[in-house]
Amino acid sequence: MGTAVGAATRTDAMTLPDSMRFVDHGAGGGPETLREATGPVPRPGAGEVLVRVAYAGVNRPDVAQRSGSYPPPPDASPVIGLEVSGRIAAVGEGVTTWREGDAVCALTPGGGYAEFCKVPAGHVLPVPRGLTALQAAALPENYFTVWTNVFERGRLAAGETILIHGGSSGIGITAIQMAKAHGATVLCTVGNEDKRQRCLALGADHAIDYKTQDFVEETQRITGKRGVDVVLDMVGGPYIQRNLKVLALEGRLVQIAFLQGAKVELDMMPLMIKRLTFTGSTLRARPVPEKTRLAQALRERIWPTIEEGRMLPVIHQVFPLAQAADAHRLMESSAHVGKIMLEVDPRVLA
Repeated sequence: MGTAVGAATRTDAMTLPDSMRFVDHGAGGGPETLREATGPVPRPGAGEVLVRVAYAGVNRPDVAQRSGSYPPPPDASPVIGLEVSGRIAAVGEGVTTWREGDAVCALTPGGGYAEFCKVPAGHVLPVPRGLTALQAAALPENYFTVWTNVFERGRLAAGETILIHGGSSGIGITAIQMAKAHGATVLCTVGNEDKRQRCLALGADHAIDYKTQDFVEETQRITGKRGVDVVLDMVGGPYIQRNLKVLALEGRLVQIAFLQGAKVELDMMPLMIKRLTFTGSTLRARPVPEKTRLAQALRERIWPTIEEGRMLPVIHQVFPLAQAADAHRLMESSAHVGKIMLEVDPRVLA
């Protein structure tokens, strides 16, 4: 149940504006295609809520959608943006878990780069106690993704060892913190010494600079040639064969993206010899009930840890909504550590 608020802070659904600011990517292409535009405010349907947005997160799938390689599902908003924080501005028919004025963050099917965003009510979570609106907007996409892939598909358990590629990314930092909170030993790969030190400070037991070190050799050295129980990978391409090599007996490789390509020639013999599991998933295309289940799991299993001041998101830089193109340029540079965010209207959760 959402936290009730006074009538003075609520937005009357009957007084919603007709238009809003949003970021349009036109026919798609490079970051320069992102332009602030004006369009109609969406209205929530049955089982949906409308969020007045304070902040929105920037994620790799946003870059893929902008460039044309990751089209939104047919029933999703064409506007980019998969996570937001803000207040409930209106509720659709049948929604009883949230009320107008509730402070929330949400995993969205799209539409986050805008002043108002329509979301299934089951994909909404309360802003954790003690977190700012900016921090809350940085949670949904990464925390949903890491929970379902590392702990459900990867079955990471206390006492096991995980190798996380892209340790300094938003996903990587979330996975480091979540794995450590659950009693795992954490190895990660990074691209420079500064990122290596940042990941160690955030809880990684070992951070491997893949530009100066061979991550297979380093992982085997660190684990005494045993290997790791789980690999979380978003690189793909030539990493896939090497990931199979670093896995221990009964190990699990979890693939969540392919920054270096999805089509490779593989020697699959290690899969048989070591009884490995090669799995993966996407989040956006999952049905509403499935993502609702994930939201409930996060609220029960992860939100209490966040409210203890542990496992907090790391914010690298915040851009105004009108500068979404610059945010995407930074994302594509991979120079960031943690989350890149867009400020839409911070007064919403002031």
